[in-house]
Amino acid sequence: MRTAFYVSDGTAITAEVFGHALLTMFPAQFEHITLPFIENIEAATQVIQRINDCYKTTGLRPLVFHTFVDEALRLLISQSDGICYDFLNAFVEPLQKELGMAPVPKTHRTHSMHEKTYDFRIDAVNYALANDDGANMKNFNQADIILVGVSRSGKTPTSLYLALQYGIKAANYPFVEEDMSELKLPPELKKHQAKLFGLTITAERLSQIREQRRPNSRYASVKQCALELKEVELLYQREQIPYINSTQLSIEEISAKIISRTGLKRQKY
Repeated sequence: MRTAFYVSDGTAITAEVFGHALLTMFPAQFEHITLPFIENIEAATQVIQRINDCYKTTGLRPLVFHTFVDEALRLLISQSDGICYDFLNAFVEPLQKELGMAPVPKTHRTHSMHEKTYDFRIDAVNYALANDDGANMKNFNQADIILVGVSRSGKTPTSLYLALQYGIKAANYPFVEEDMSELKLPPELKKHQAKLFGLTITAERLSQIREQRRPNSRYASVKQCALELKEVELLYQREQIPYINSTQLSIEEISAKIISRTGLKRQKY
């Protein structure tokens, strides 16, 4: 199995994201190793040794995706036995030419407390936690979006992802079994109907998820899941609430689709 190293003098998040995106295009398995905060010669030397040892053990040259701001460390890592892919410097020179200005390299600039949007994201995470499962409907006026759906349809993780990644204040509200006999929007949701966005899922997938929480229960049965989903989807259509089916989507994909559909502003950069 080929090994992929993600190395940086910062968090290595950029190297991971770019590297993973490239590797997913190939039908092969990789061992992933992330090494952040390689900030001095000693640490870089240890990384080189680890890369070289991996090559000797496997006979396959490791793939090394890196984003070093420090030029000396970048050059040092490039001397390893790995196949190195330098994500930053591949674009710096042409971008410098286009912008007509020299870059000012500085470590920890991309993912740090000094980002302009850091406070937005922390506030949004706190809001999502405090307004999970309709806990504080009186705070819905502060929401950028309110996710609705049956229990275990993905509302909470999506709310947290929107908050952490994009600084979007996302509340969520569950429709439960007791609501199904006469399903309608509660007055507090009706008041903020323009902010509502629905999630749905197949009954089979919902049943699998619920089984992990309450095995062999009515709550987890395919029949009960199908009943709840039918009623909720009818409500979406009746109230003209936009919604998506999350069955085949990751949290990242769900969030991106919601932002695309709603035009919510990303507090990311």
